Amino acid sequence: MTLEQILDTLRNDEALRQNITHWKSYSARPARYVDFPPELDRQLVAAFQSRGISRLYTHQGKAIENVQQGSDVVVVTPTASGKTLCYNIPVLDRILKHRESRALYLFPTKALSQDQLSELYGLIEQLDVDIKTYTFDGDTPQTARRAIRAAGHIVITNPDMLHAGILPHHTKWIKLFENLTYIIIDEIHHYRGVFGSHLANVIRRLQRICRFYGSNPQFICCSATIANPAELTQKIIGRSAVLIDNNGAPSGEKHFLIYNPPVINRQLGIRKSAINEASRLAASFLRHRIQTIVFAHTRLNVEVLLTYLQQQLGKSFNNSIKVAGYRGGYLPGERRRIEQGLRTGEVTGVVSTNALELGLDIGSLDVSIIVGYPGTIASLWQQAGRAGRRSSTSLTIMVSNSSAINQFLCAEPKYIFDRTPESGIIDPDNLIIRTNHLKCAAFELPVDSSEYEGDIDTREILNYLEEAHILRNSGKRFHWASEIYPAQQISLRSASPENFVILNESNHAEVVGEIDYFSAPIFLHPQAIYLHRAKQYQVTKLDWEGRKAYVKEVQVDYYTDAETKTDLKVLEINQQEKTGDAEIYSGEVSVTSVTVLFKKIKFRTHENVGSGKLNLPELEMHTHAFWYTFPGDITFRVGISSADFGGALRGVANVLGKIAPLWVMCDYRDLRAISQVRAPFAERPTIYIYENIPGGVGLSDKLFTEHVRLFESVYQHVKNCPCKDGCPTCVGPPMEVGDYGKAGTLKLLEYMLAVAPV
Repeated sequence: MTLEQILDTLRNDEALRQNITHWKSYSARPARYVDFPPELDRQLVAAFQSRGISRLYTHQGKAIENVQQGSDVVVVTPTASGKTLCYNIPVLDRILKHRESRALYLFPTKALSQDQLSELYGLIEQLDVDIKTYTFDGDTPQTARRAIRAAGHIVITNPDMLHAGILPHHTKWIKLFENLTYIIIDEIHHYRGVFGSHLANVIRRLQRICRFYGSNPQFICCSATIANPAELTQKIIGRSAVLIDNNGAPSGEKHFLIYNPPVINRQLGIRKSAINEASRLAASFLRHRIQTIVFAHTRLNVEVLLTYLQQQLGKSFNNSIKVAGYRGGYLPGERRRIEQGLRTGEVTGVVSTNALELGLDIGSLDVSIIVGYPGTIASLWQQAGRAGRRSSTSLTIMVSNSSAINQFLCAEPKYIFDRTPESGIIDPDNLIIRTNHLKCAAFELPVDSSEYEGDIDTREILNYLEEAHILRNSGKRFHWASEIYPAQQISLRSASPENFVILNESNHAEVVGEIDYFSAPIFLHPQAIYLHRAKQYQVTKLDWEGRKAYVKEVQVDYYTDAETKTDLKVLEINQQEKTGDAEIYSGEVSVTSVTVLFKKIKFRTHENVGSGKLNLPELEMHTHAFWYTFPGDITFRVGISSADFGGALRGVANVLGKIAPLWVMCDYRDLRAISQVRAPFAERPTIYIYENIPGGVGLSDKLFTEHVRLFESVYQHVKNCPCKDGCPTCVGPPMEVGDYGKAGTLKLLEYMLAVAPV
């Protein structure tokens, strides 16, 4: 059965259609072309013509034209629109004409770097010229590094390696920095939050070293669709770039379905499991050998889904239907084999975290199933774009879960189809991040006073580092004075000091994967069931000091899920405003979290079949928050009993925390909400929404500005929810917020909006 036939079946399946809240179809779109610019090297044009590329898409032509005029550019078009040629053509053209020219390519992952290397190799072989192209990352052998530094025309790397492996050793890269003509930053929308804030500082250091060696490279950046690509690019590279967004690539017919699983408990607002429904839908496509990708939020959900699909399709595996998992924690060799299998068709289906959301070449998939809203509209469209990379019919299904943000989007699909995607928000001047990179900059080259003329903040940081005997001031220059190698102490992607390695005791301590520092207590606590490639391992020991987790192979019918307790203290107020007798704030806070217990969840039924207490170290993070403080007599003002008030306050925090990420346009993992009936800071009832990012990146300030519109949307969502006493779709279930939780939440929200009770 073809995909078109299955789509006809879906249209005529009345039971299924009852659960489809929105079906959006997009007609096929023809390509729009322009000729190759006449200034391009003829040998290069001939190479593309021999590949069947006789003309360029309009956005490719416009990007190349602006690069040739000396402008920095940012190209913003959908997945599979040929953005790669927007930078490969100018780079190769320049090197063919000026053999000393160099280019530096930055990709957020090693996998993307390897993918790009293969593409470039093919082009260069066809050109039959000696353009030396290399990847330089943690896997590059020491024996190859000297040749790359001396002779590499194109060096492909990632921000982490640029930060820790290239910039601190710039004296070994003189040939690159003296002749650097282009810097390519692909997937620039990926650099949001803390990662983007770090990258902006790494680019400052890179430009500083380029100036030292007398070069001034152009930037060619590429992005998926976001609200502020030009602004984000300017913050990262420190100067304005020409925006190219006139997509000329063709597109096949596309269908986007929002599927809301049926309600199984109307009183509690509980729906059928999104994971179960997604596995059932995916199996129906895979049985007909329709290549399908399933996206899940977490590593745990990937492994649970993979287990279900392999069980469902067990009898079909004899017909060479192969389903694989793909996520962080798999070893590089495993991931490369899966990518190759998807390209060749050997792998029929894959279950992935957002690791396959980026532009890896995994061939042409037909169906993308997204289990729950992935956190941002940009990510949603990136994942949808994984289907239909050819000019053929494709299908995307977003399977909603019972959470508030998913049900909000089911009721308001305009946020997906009509609203501008999110902004990429970063804060390059985050004090912690900026201080760390000033250390790195001073290690690379002494910091001269002329570099921070008029910049009081930088001067204060440098003075602080001098007082701490990390820098030494000599005349007008600050020199590195410590024995520590600073770049190795700084992670660009998180506050994690280092990852935990997972060792299989059942197989001579074989390394089966790795996990980041802050996730270790959640996934690798003692007795946890760690799932990897649908295999089950039980954690026997978590070595916190040695950053190791020891596991053994087991066969059980459950997995584990951990719970974390969080406390918050206010450190400093940045903004404050009085609204009636209530107050709103934004400022610096300290968040302490500890994983306190775990539950055993039975496969398929997802029922709780056991639990256990945990004794693990506390983790502390300094960040920024927005908070709302009620007057001390709020229970009297709105008519809520003291016994019911805690549940109502918790209901407000629950729904604000779930919907705020959509409203301020950020990833849902970047914000968390908690309530305190008597907050130590104000000694009054308070709701906090804090940034789940060390140091914060400015989301709290946006919440401070947008709070009225946020409160209005949350109030309407809770009011319109059909449940009686609360459910996961709005304020949380009665067992969490109490029997009066929903009614009390509405009263508090009415007070916050100063509207009359309904």
